[in-house]
Amino acid sequence: MPITVVRTKAELRSEIARLVDEHAGRRGEGAASLGLVATMGALHNGHRMLAEAAVAGNDVVVASVFVNPLQFGDPNDLARYPRTLDADAALLESVGVDLVFAPSVEEMYPGGDPLVRVTAGPLGEKWEGASRPGHFDGVLTVVSKLFHLASPGPVAGRPTAFRAYFGQKDAQQLAIVRRMVKDLDFAVEVVGVPIVRAEDGLALSSRNQFLGEEDREAALVLSRALRLMDERASAHEPLVPDDAVALIESQPGVGLDYFEVVDPDTLEPLAFNCRETPFTGEALAIVAARVGDVRLIDNMPLKAN
Repeated sequence: MPITVVRTKAELRSEIARLVDEHAGRRGEGAASLGLVATMGALHNGHRMLAEAAVAGNDVVVASVFVNPLQFGDPNDLARYPRTLDADAALLESVGVDLVFAPSVEEMYPGGDPLVRVTAGPLGEKWEGASRPGHFDGVLTVVSKLFHLASPGPVAGRPTAFRAYFGQKDAQQLAIVRRMVKDLDFAVEVVGVPIVRAEDGLALSSRNQFLGEEDREAALVLSRALRLMDERASAHEPLVPDDAVALIESQPGVGLDYFEVVDPDTLEPLAFNCRETPFTGEALAIVAARVGDVRLIDNMPLKAN
């Protein structure tokens, strides 16, 4: 069955209600589950994995394709962000997504930019937030709207499971969305999906298409530095990032923004004494760098074996 693309909030709610009711009726249990994949389009295999995880875990799956202006500080960055709705819908259809919500800016923000927004607080002011002030406020504002619009509500008097899927690639975004859901009591389960990498190790990103051949080769230093920390974590060695930083800084054409090992929930750097003692537990190595004219981020969960 061809995928359905809707443009308005009213159409979204109507189609979700119809699809959930149909699946609940077929199951004969009076309930069904809904998965949401929120995207800005320009989909690649990383998004495919998100959609596949949602399809595997739910009866009905809706994906949003919306280039959210609140997430962009630079108007030029917003203007050049790829818009590829037809190709995006085809990819989503190929993995079994039921519904695409592709609203206009006017539909999402009638009357202009919203005066009331969701703030990411201190979690949104560090790392990516320091480089892109207000970015995570924009993320949370649109995600909270999508959670509200897509929430299926009860079917035949029974609660309906609602899950939202986000990629580990944007580790800070994932942590902040999880915290918003916890702090504001959203009735949705946030599911993190592991990073998808190309064969050479580069994390898949919509921005990779802007990398020339030489810059792409240079960008591989980011995943090499992350693997260095992963090897040390697995060996219970102290997680001092100095060598990883030196590795990146030695690569021509790469300008390092930050490389740090942090707590995966609070995003705070590990305590200093953790850098002097054998590593145990879990952590997250995060990196951001400019490769040529393209800013890339990557990360790797660390766990002592």
